[in-house]
Amino acid sequence: MGYIMDLRAYVGHRPLIQVGSSVILEDEQGRILLQLRTDNNQWSFSAAGSMEPGEAPENTARRELLEETGLTAHTLELYGVYAGPKEHHIYPNGDEVYNVEFAYACRDWSGTLKCQEGEVEDLRFFALDQLPAALSGQTGRRLKDWMKYRRAGTAGEFRT
Repeated sequence: MGYIMDLRAYVGHRPLIQVGSSVILEDEQGRILLQLRTDNNQWSFSAAGSMEPGEAPENTARRELLEETGLTAHTLELYGVYAGPKEHHIYPNGDEVYNVEFAYACRDWSGTLKCQEGEVEDLRFFALDQLPAALSGQTGRRLKDWMKYRRAGTAGEFRT
């Protein structure tokens, strides 16, 4: 199952501190890959997920990208770390979390797109001026920081 799901067997829907990573993947044309999630029918990061025990944040990002999209990240760039009240989330099934998230950009990747069954409905590249209307709030907030990072080319900072 996975660490978080194992914990859920004990704590039910009670709030958990969930540490994880997200990836915004960019292609050669400057478009970003977004996934349409099956749980909330919103467009979200290229990939995102929870850290497993003993796993480094960068490895979480690589694993989630491969699992959810079929793509392999060759280089990841950390552009932000997020925690605090804005990172509170209640999933459609009632599970409640406070996320601590390591956010990565990826421009160096390979592979063929493949949706993770049961989690990802669709994968699509979007131009920055043509983002979908059903974009998750969290993804929208991250994209603003990612765009600043992309323009400046400098590392992000801790956000609360």
